[in-house]
Amino acid sequence: MEITTQEIKHIELITVKGRVDSVEAVRLAKALESAGRRGKHKIVVDMSEVEYMSSAGFRALGDAQRNSQRQQRGEVILARVPASIHEALELVGFTEYFHIEDSVPAALTFAENSPTSDSSVPG
Repeated sequence: MEITTQEIKHIELITVKGRVDSVEAVRLAKALESAGRRGKHKIVVDMSEVEYMSSAGFRALGDAQRNSQRQQRGEVILARVPASIHEALELVGFTEYFHIEDSVPAALTFAENSPTSDSSVPG
């Protein structure tokens, strides 16, 4: 698995390539946590080249979403999710928990204009 990060304005873009198995999911979780520690609570994850994602990878995304949404205007947005991964996200109920865009530019625009977490996250 390969992870690259790039800051675009105030948004962290994380691109993931390859297989996110239970071992590699730890690296993904650390990349997501690192963004939060640096004050980047709007995160776009480009998943276009993800071949496989284990439940540990989904857990890393879910944890990052919870942590981001604790911050004002924080959110993890998924971009370019392959059909097989999208189907798995639907099975675990994550399609309702994440905003998903078909392109990275659309995801970045959504992140820039997203409402405050107080208005979009229940109680």
